[in-house]
Amino acid sequence: MADASSPPAPAPLGAEDLADARLAPWPASPWPAPRRDGGGGRMNPLFTILPVSALAIGLVLLVAVAVILVATRRARPRKVDAGGSCNGDGKPGAPTSSCSSHNTRCGYAAAAGVGCIYAGRLGFSAPPPPRSRGAQVFTYRELERATDGFSEGNVVGRGASGAVFRGRLADGTPAAIKRLRLDHRRQGEREFRIEVDLLSRMDSPYLVGLLGYCADQSHRLLVFEFMPNGSLRSHLHPSASGGGGARQPLDWATRLGIALDCARALEFLHEHSSPAVIHRDFNCSNVLLDRNLRARVSDFGMAKLGSNKADGQVVTRVLGTTGYLAPEYASTGKLTTKSDVYSYGVVLLELLTGRVPVDTRRPPGQHVLVSWALPRLTNRQKLVQMVDPALQGQFALKDLVQVAAIAAMCVQTKAEYRPLMTDVVQSLIPIAKPTPAMSCSSTPIRAALEHVIFMGSSHCGSKTSS
Repeated sequence: MADASSPPAPAPLGAEDLADARLAPWPASPWPAPRRDGGGGRMNPLFTILPVSALAIGLVLLVAVAVILVATRRARPRKVDAGGSCNGDGKPGAPTSSCSSHNTRCGYAAAAGVGCIYAGRLGFSAPPPPRSRGAQVFTYRELERATDGFSEGNVVGRGASGAVFRGRLADGTPAAIKRLRLDHRRQGEREFRIEVDLLSRMDSPYLVGLLGYCADQSHRLLVFEFMPNGSLRSHLHPSASGGGGARQPLDWATRLGIALDCARALEFLHEHSSPAVIHRDFNCSNVLLDRNLRARVSDFGMAKLGSNKADGQVVTRVLGTTGYLAPEYASTGKLTTKSDVYSYGVVLLELLTGRVPVDTRRPPGQHVLVSWALPRLTNRQKLVQMVDPALQGQFALKDLVQVAAIAAMCVQTKAEYRPLMTDVVQSLIPIAKPTPAMSCSSTPIRAALEHVIFMGSSHCGSKTSS
């Protein structure tokens, strides 16, 4: 007996229903029925070819897109790091293949930020055009042959960082080859990196050009343009530099030209590089003279990049040459472009007086050049008495007064009272002997120093005592 709650069983289909079910058409499919050829029963090959072709075309497109992306990524230049290695604070690592081929060049590529062995570490707002020669990579054996085995007879200078040799490259080019001394503190390695980084990116007729370098195993060498007239120090202080007095004294016009060349070099570093480059060791030993006694600034091993802050100040350990250090840098380690301005003022005093910055053999009160000269720069009678005797009075008094006023401003105790190097350049242009190479600076003259060089002695004196 069936349960009353169960649904009734479906009634069996009658004969008429079965007939209707057999005759009812199957719902139409949206896809066409596959055709079969003749009586063979084979599938139409078009249905096999189309999917395979579509898959192949898709794969080809994917591969093409991937190739384009890779090529674009490789062609894109590296971003320039404005905090570059010139600060010398990073841990240097030895370059892996810098001497693999002496024909390797890094001219404009380095200037664009993708060159040499330490690619793209400095940020310059507009890369300068490359030097015609480029920075060549040398092997140690090549430079050994160029200097006759680093013969003592070819030594043209020695310093704390190493010795400089006169050499002749394989193509006959004369060169100054600096062999750096490496120590456990890796200071030589840092100086090597800084000079290669800086000089392979900067092109100025007032800087000594870098012809090439070598980083072969433990050897670090720099190859510079050869300056046949040596350093400014060897001309101003021949006895102190071992020159033996063989060099002719520099006349007044030549000294003014040297002063202007040095000012232009520092102007380029401070105001035409971004960020600014602080030389940090500007002195008369690092001013080299070519065959025409035109000056070029060298030795960037201690250079620092200026800060992007408003005051451009960098705090670092104190390095440099005694007698040339700005007071605020020597006492606190605070370094700015005005620190270079102070050092430039000391060199200007050397050009005026022929004295070294520190001389303990002099009478008391005359040991330090700046402290002895500063009160005399504003007194015309005393100013004439302090001029280098080697000039034998052959100078224009008006020019002397103007140069003395510039020097007095540059060696001010407070950094904010010192002028910009652009102002110094513009102040020297009217009094320096014009030559074809001494073209006018592109920067406009500023009023900050213009009134200083023509002011009276009483005004200058009050400024100096502040």
